[in-house]
Amino acid sequence: MSYKRIIARLDLKNHNVIKGIQMDGLRVMGPVQELATKYYLDGADELIMMDIVASLYGREAMAEIIRDFTKECFVPITVGGGIRTLEDADLLFRAGADKVAVNTGALANPQLITEIAEKYGSQAVVVHVDAKSNPSGGWDAYTESGRNFSGLGVVEWISQAIGHGAGEVLVTSVDQDGTRKGLDRALLGSIIGVISVPLVLSGGTRDATDVAQVLGLNEVDGVAVGAALHYGTTTVDEIRENCRGLGVDVRELVQ
Repeated sequence: MSYKRIIARLDLKNHNVIKGIQMDGLRVMGPVQELATKYYLDGADELIMMDIVASLYGREAMAEIIRDFTKECFVPITVGGGIRTLEDADLLFRAGADKVAVNTGALANPQLITEIAEKYGSQAVVVHVDAKSNPSGGWDAYTESGRNFSGLGVVEWISQAIGHGAGEVLVTSVDQDGTRKGLDRALLGSIIGVISVPLVLSGGTRDATDVAQVLGLNEVDGVAVGAALHYGTTTVDEIRENCRGLGVDVRELVQ
């Protein structure tokens, strides 16, 4: 059986988890090892770790974080931020990452997706799309943590990325990110027609019911939750219980 995934998302700056609103006004939430271990013990199905610094130091620091975390905790980890070459991905896979998420580097060179997929398998390549609404009612793909317009629409870029070998798509609503006002249903509705691989939605989780309702949709495979977990608005357990209440297939935890 394929279960819907409850994913804890941690945006990192060096060794701390940070969070802002619409990817701005960042605040330190706490040490990454402490929060990552908490969400693992709480029963998160996966973790997503995004290095928002995306520097050489950031990649080396991220590799160190992954190595330390995987010594004691055993949960799939997707790692992103600053991956611009196959060698960058190699470093993170060697450290213990299960999947890598590419955004800016892949938009600059879509062949990067193919190179990683050919070496590690499509299931190991996640294309991360930072989406912002535009005045015409559509959505644009952004780079550099939502700062720069890529020149491509979200639907166009997702189609291209899947064609290059992406095995999963993570879509973050920059407009909703950190607001805890609700997952972006309009953005979701605009992309489900082009998705032929697992889809994870992120940005704006309001509460456990919000996540459960979105996970109940056939087109969504996972929801990545950041601020709502960090601030205690909801918990992994509350989300799981709400999913069960709505008949959504989620993993049973082994006590």
